[in-house]
Amino acid sequence: MEELYNSPVEQWTESTVSAWLKSICVKEQYIKKLQEEEVNGLVLCELTEDFLKKETGMKSGPALLIIKKRNELIERVKKVQKQHDDARKKSAEAKEHKVTSIKDSPTTRHPQKEEIKEDFVTVLTTKRDTKYRPIGKEGIDYPYVQHDVLQPESGVIDLITPCHEYKALTTAAALNRPRLQAKFAKEVFKFAAGCINIRSNGTIHFGVMDSKGNTGYVHGEIIGVPIKDKDIYVDALDLIEKSFPKTSELVRQCIRPPEFVLVIQPDDKEQRYVVEVDVVPSVSLVRNRVVSVRLPNFNENSNKIEYEKEVTYRRVGANTEPIVDLNEYNQGLRDRDAQREDAEKAHRFKGPDVCLQLGRKLVMLLTSGKKTMDKDKWYILVTNKFRKEDLRNIGFLLNMNIFCVFDFDPDSNVSGLCQEYVKHHAANLHFMHNYKITSGMSVREFESHLHLFDQTSWIFCNGRSDFKGNETPCDETTWSKTKRTFLKDCVSLICKDILPKGTFQVIFLLTSPVETPLLSTFYEFFTDMNGHEDIICISESEENFKKWQIFALHSCDKETIEKKSVVGMQMNHVNATLQEVQTVTTTKLLPVYANAKCDLEKRDEERMPSLEILSVNQCDDTDPDTIDKKDVERQFYHGGKVTWMNLWLAEKKIVEEVIQREAYSEVMKLLSDSLKWSLEQMPISCINIYHHPGSGGSTVARQVLWYHRKNLRCAVVNPSYSVDVVSKHAVELREYKEKSSHKCLPVLLLVEDCDNEYLEVLKNELEEAVYTKEIARGTLCFILLSCRRSNIPEKMCKESPLQNVSVTHKLSSEEKRQFARKRQQLEKTFQPEFILTFILMSEEFEKDLIAKYVEQFVKNLLQDIDRSSVVTRLIHYVALLNTYVQNSFISQSHCEALLALRMHLCRFRQHAFECSLSEEAKLVFIHLRDERTHIESIRIIHPLVAEKILHQLLGEKQQSDLALDLLNNDVLFEHRFGREDYMKFLRALFMRRYRISKGDKSDSFFSPLIEHIIETEEVDKAIELLKEAYKRFNKDAFFAQLLARLLYRHKRFEEAEYWADIAVKTLPNNSYILDTKGQVYKRWFKAKCKSIEKSDKTPENTADAIETALKAIDCFQASEKAAVDDMETMNLSGFFGEVEVGCSLLRLITSLPVFSNKPNGHSECLNYLLTEHIPKIIEKPWQPFHDKLKNLKATMHDALEWISEDLSYFQRDLNIGEEETSRCSEITTNHPKQWLATKSVVYGKFFSENSLGTVPSTLQSYLSPFIKRMIVYRLGGGSITTVLSILDQKDKDQVKTLEDIISLYPANPLSAHMDRMDFVGYTVTHIALSTVSPQSHRLAAFSDLQKLCHQFLQDKSKCLTSTLFLCMLLFWPEENDSDIEKENKYEEVLSAVEFLKKTYRAKMKDIPPRRRRIYTHFFLGNGARYEKFVHKSKFGTNTKLTLSDNRQKWIQGEVLKMPEIAEMLKRVSGWAEDGTVYLEGPKTKRFPIHALHVHSVPYGNENVTFNLGFTFRGPVAYNIEKAATPTFLTPKVRCTKDGSKPSASP
Repeated sequence: MEELYNSPVEQWTESTVSAWLKSICVKEQYIKKLQEEEVNGLVLCELTEDFLKKETGMKSGPALLIIKKRNELIERVKKVQKQHDDARKKSAEAKEHKVTSIKDSPTTRHPQKEEIKEDFVTVLTTKRDTKYRPIGKEGIDYPYVQHDVLQPESGVIDLITPCHEYKALTTAAALNRPRLQAKFAKEVFKFAAGCINIRSNGTIHFGVMDSKGNTGYVHGEIIGVPIKDKDIYVDALDLIEKSFPKTSELVRQCIRPPEFVLVIQPDDKEQRYVVEVDVVPSVSLVRNRVVSVRLPNFNENSNKIEYEKEVTYRRVGANTEPIVDLNEYNQGLRDRDAQREDAEKAHRFKGPDVCLQLGRKLVMLLTSGKKTMDKDKWYILVTNKFRKEDLRNIGFLLNMNIFCVFDFDPDSNVSGLCQEYVKHHAANLHFMHNYKITSGMSVREFESHLHLFDQTSWIFCNGRSDFKGNETPCDETTWSKTKRTFLKDCVSLICKDILPKGTFQVIFLLTSPVETPLLSTFYEFFTDMNGHEDIICISESEENFKKWQIFALHSCDKETIEKKSVVGMQMNHVNATLQEVQTVTTTKLLPVYANAKCDLEKRDEERMPSLEILSVNQCDDTDPDTIDKKDVERQFYHGGKVTWMNLWLAEKKIVEEVIQREAYSEVMKLLSDSLKWSLEQMPISCINIYHHPGSGGSTVARQVLWYHRKNLRCAVVNPSYSVDVVSKHAVELREYKEKSSHKCLPVLLLVEDCDNEYLEVLKNELEEAVYTKEIARGTLCFILLSCRRSNIPEKMCKESPLQNVSVTHKLSSEEKRQFARKRQQLEKTFQPEFILTFILMSEEFEKDLIAKYVEQFVKNLLQDIDRSSVVTRLIHYVALLNTYVQNSFISQSHCEALLALRMHLCRFRQHAFECSLSEEAKLVFIHLRDERTHIESIRIIHPLVAEKILHQLLGEKQQSDLALDLLNNDVLFEHRFGREDYMKFLRALFMRRYRISKGDKSDSFFSPLIEHIIETEEVDKAIELLKEAYKRFNKDAFFAQLLARLLYRHKRFEEAEYWADIAVKTLPNNSYILDTKGQVYKRWFKAKCKSIEKSDKTPENTADAIETALKAIDCFQASEKAAVDDMETMNLSGFFGEVEVGCSLLRLITSLPVFSNKPNGHSECLNYLLTEHIPKIIEKPWQPFHDKLKNLKATMHDALEWISEDLSYFQRDLNIGEEETSRCSEITTNHPKQWLATKSVVYGKFFSENSLGTVPSTLQSYLSPFIKRMIVYRLGGGSITTVLSILDQKDKDQVKTLEDIISLYPANPLSAHMDRMDFVGYTVTHIALSTVSPQSHRLAAFSDLQKLCHQFLQDKSKCLTSTLFLCMLLFWPEENDSDIEKENKYEEVLSAVEFLKKTYRAKMKDIPPRRRRIYTHFFLGNGARYEKFVHKSKFGTNTKLTLSDNRQKWIQGEVLKMPEIAEMLKRVSGWAEDGTVYLEGPKTKRFPIHALHVHSVPYGNENVTFNLGFTFRGPVAYNIEKAATPTFLTPKVRCTKDGSKPSASP
């Protein structure tokens, strides 16, 4: 047993332990008992005497012996191992030399006993049994796997079944050619002679461990031998003639040539084979013959092969032995021949082939034992070139949800599977390198980019012959070098990031000979899927399968491969068999304009993935007997969203009806009104449903769609798609299989939980599409049904009753009766806890009642819950998210990871997951499913329940602790599937603020969780939590920003400064973060000012505060610069912040005794701020600040001017609460024009004399131009925006204010050399005054304004935009102008408009126009000179619209059609050409006018009339209409009140 010590005891097998026990004389009964207890080497090391006595019934003596001998054995093995290790280290080179010398050694030796020890490492502890290569079959088809174990060597069985003998041949394989041939031939000839003489088939195996010696290998273990030259073994049989001199011809026919069976190794370092030689002694050859053999040996002395004496052998059991009594053997020769002949006859007779039941096997593999294939499972197909006849049998593939195809046929798109598939389904053609996520792209964005889950992704893995790019097929070697990495990345991305385990199955469909690239795909999938469970192979050709199998054996055993493979089944049989178990969906039907129906092809539906299209026959292919109707209902009434199946079952009276809220009738009424034809009908109609969470708003919306599916084309919008994609698909749906785009049914689109911007942009895109299609006016094309959560649905409804419908928790009397009746019905079928959401609705969510009900429900639920279990922890986490993050959920994959579930059988995945949940979890969790990706997730049935669970489960624990626990949970945070959703929700938990405009209860400064922690725990807890979040989210700058905001709100300014600095360092060009840093200093400055108020102010004790204020201004200026440079947004918060800090700083400065106590203190202050003068008392204390303080007036002026100009360009007051630009800024200015007017007045006061009020005209000549300008600011002037905002201040004496402002300008402006800013202020004040007092004596002659304007128009490229705007107004031609005057004026106007357009484009940057609507200041009226301008403020006194309706009518351009407004305005003439509107008037140049509402522009070339508005981008066209066809009758002339004729269009 010396060889036992050559391997560690821990690695011994059970048989090795048994052999050792025999060697120490342990009784056989005890050995057998220990074998039954599966005692291997590892267990042997841990055995105790007590165990041996109790478990095996062993007596004390043997037990003591085993323990003692075991301990001695371990020590001895350690010594041997140490000696071996030392020897190995010292003689590594010597060993190589030794191997070389063996080949050429002159000494004769018999290497068999030593060869095992020299070349092999210790074997793995687990070995699999395997089967022999069938005798007579080629070795290439039956590979072995290294360390698998063959059955023990065998003797004669039935003469046909071969007997087997093993030889390791490990050392001999390294010998030179003659020595190796001698050794090989000797073993073959001896074995063959024994088989022939006994008349039995046999196979001798070289490279398989025999029973001689043991170093950890087991008998029959496959090792293989390295073979460089196979001819050595084949030519060795040439020694037959000399070894069998009398019977050589017979023997040659009995001994078959060697078969070289590949040995698959995990490391693939060196190719190894098992060499097998078959012996088949047919009775026709050996009848009455006996063979004797002279065995060859290599003589080292003579250096040649010599032959032993002739010996006759036969097989005796598993051995080959010489025949001792040849006479006796010869007497039985005839009987042996007869037995052989009978055996051959019996073998030749074959009954019918046993039915393999391939069809059943195929069905079981693809259905996982169910009756039908899972229609929700994704399939990945790996295939190669299809034969033409096979392409006619791909119906089963067309019925599968194929996620992607790995296609190794370069011609597939020309003549293969791809070409055939795309006739029925939409597919996107990709290459493997397309599956590379670029830096900064999320998985969700990548899925959207490649349209995964929308259409099948067809991946050409080895080039594509019809592609004009550089994607040519390549040979196997080149492919491995250039494309193998792409395959690895592609498969890894799909398996690890896109499709969760258990949601997909990989099918290898081998339709032609396989090559290395396709084989590599199996390895990649096997590796990334962590096993073979969801991989199957289908191959008609056994030859194709064998090659695939050889490669697959690298990864798993032969038995598994055979279980997962269907081999030999024709493609037409596969097709027919699988179609029987597939759920074939009936072709969808859509209504058409001609009051009929049309088919919706599957391929066409897949090309509109942004829409969930509701068909006329939706769910009609459902067999009511095959669905769990009770489960469908329970899911809905438990809190799930209503499905089409719910509505279908109710419509068919299979279940009770789904209650229709009264809001349903209201929506139906609005929709019915929209469908009535009218010339004034807009092409896009909008209906908004605002609903309390859980009140059934979504159900109402879907009931409306369900009702109208037969007379409208209905679809639900997937808002994850961009608006342009949704718009494109909506247009395609409208026109699908219709004859003309002018005669189509309207499309009803349901848009759920999207903000106003998304809806508005979608509406604009659809209007653009309608315009492009030239649809007749008055045709309704699309109806947008928006369904949004809101905590104030009734208020939203009142704002626009003609467009909005509210769904609240409050039930009407009739609804109460319906809900009570329905509740009684449901309680007969379900326990109350299974219909909790419905019960809450039936109780109207009445606060006290519901709180009590839910509290009791949760209390009962959690009464006996195991608070320490991982399932309870999961409930905790989900409750926290659902309480604070709207619409949040956790993917089932995340849950499985947390619960540490290992889904060995994915077909039972859902069952296993549900079984892992506690009874409490089953009651509160509702299972969600993404209809697009089929990914499962969970949430708690209702936010109220989540809130109560969170409260009651926490006990003494605080929410901050739970949030921290969730944040630091590595399993959830690092889990890859569904990661983006999880990260989004986790981030929102800490960052997302409440917004009323988003349907929240209120506006909040921090996330609700953080505010809760601040209110109920302590600020430090919130700070620590955010610090952990900052670290967890990879030091995210926005968490640092959030920390700064939290800290400065609680007056911890040093820490706030620290975190603001961190955020700025990370994102130095983010205007919002720079603004936050400015806010830190602003708040700090205010705190310091407040502190100073408690004592006398001195230059010394105010220096620190001034320094802080100047730091704030620096930060705000940096924010301004970043905002200006940002081409995608415009954040004005820096400008607002700078002005506010500037005003506060001026207030502090002027309050110092040096500037406030003296009679001329204010003048002294102005002198300091505006000149180089520095009062001595402040010279030293404020030394670092003098330059910045003296620049304060200029910087504040620039900031005010920037805000003023921005407000001159764009609407801001119209979209209060809807702008996304305020979501990160610290200041949310809801009324920026009012703010600007107020701050301008404050600015003017600081920089003008305090004693000056309304300045008497007698004193004005004594004031400096600067002081006058400041007084203008003080009175509310100074810029176009502030002057025109006076017109909106109805509580102010507008006329007096405007006249006072005018009085401050030079009496003779033409000769006064006015500043360009003064010109703007002077001119716009006149225009404003003319609006409220056309007869004012202060108004200058209109012609004087025109002359004055000419002074500033010498170089328009250097003009202020406000100057160009005024130029456009002042020089707009009038009716009584001569043709030459008109032409000259048009030239001036056109020139100004060109420059206005350029500055507008720069101002707009890359921001979509819908987010920055141009603001119209004036409209063209019927008068002349001043009276030709109609300011917007005029309309307010003539309309009685609500704010919301007024806003909507302005957006749609309908305000100007109202009679009381239309009569104030002048309509002008022009024409529309190729979508552009031109003004009739200029003779030398065309004058294009921008149309604000593109849908109002006529199609083609038409004469039009329209109203003109004046904006900072130039004139715009409103209310465009086709001009009436002229008649030749003399029209009647209508006169005005003063008897004059009305002016005509220019």
